[in-house]
Amino acid sequence: MRLAVDTSAYIAFCKNNGAAVDALQKADQIILPLVVIAELRAGFAVGTRGDENEQALQRFLNSDRVSIMSPNENTCYIYARLFSYLRGKGTPIPINDLWIASIALQSDAMLLTFDRHFHALPQIPKWM
Repeated sequence: MRLAVDTSAYIAFCKNNGAAVDALQKADQIILPLVVIAELRAGFAVGTRGDENEQALQRFLNSDRVSIMSPNENTCYIYARLFSYLRGKGTPIPINDLWIASIALQSDAMLLTFDRHFHALPQIPKWM
């Protein structure tokens, strides 16, 4: 199973949330969108445990099962389709989460998240 990880899921994993730990243990491949890394590091920058959190992130990234995925031109087309879909339904989601959803869809991965607003995107398979 290929699993894309949202920021909320990574944080839950770090807090030993059983569902997050179970999902990540079952994944054959883990996609970490670049946007998630940016959100995490922004949190580290304003938190009190930045160095400790950065070390934990580096251990996670060093796993052979983890790949970082950056947006590319194809991601932009997916982003535009999802944006249009959400706008048409009147259910916008945060911009960074739209990028994360686009990367999950592009990489044909199930999205591991604990954020309910992703329910607005039924085209994204989710592990919630």
